[in-house]
Amino acid sequence: MKTIRYAFWGIILVLLVLVGLANSSYVTLRAMPVALGDLFGISPDIDLPLYVVLFIGVGAGLLIGFLWEWLRESRMRAERRVKAREVERLKREVDQLKGAAAGAKDDDDVLALLEKTG
Repeated sequence: MKTIRYAFWGIILVLLVLVGLANSSYVTLRAMPVALGDLFGISPDIDLPLYVVLFIGVGAGLLIGFLWEWLRESRMRAERRVKAREVERLKREVDQLKGAAAGAKDDDDVLALLEKTG
């Protein structure tokens, strides 16, 4: 199974390198359109290779998706915590009731032996 996993990640690595080599030309990223930048007198822009822009876009998309999913599931996690606390409380209550029932059955030796083996 490890071999398949390493082969998968190796193929992904080769594909990423190929995408990087095929898109190595530089592009200019602008924070605002040229006309608006000229109007305000500022034009923040940066020159980056195209593959860097692609990888940053994919990474930002994944990060936003993971954050969105984590926020969506917060209600389910809170509900699971409440249920786990309730289960623990009920287990403690059952243990207490078993202890009380065992104390009441100590009068009969045969029943006490049957409870210990069962």
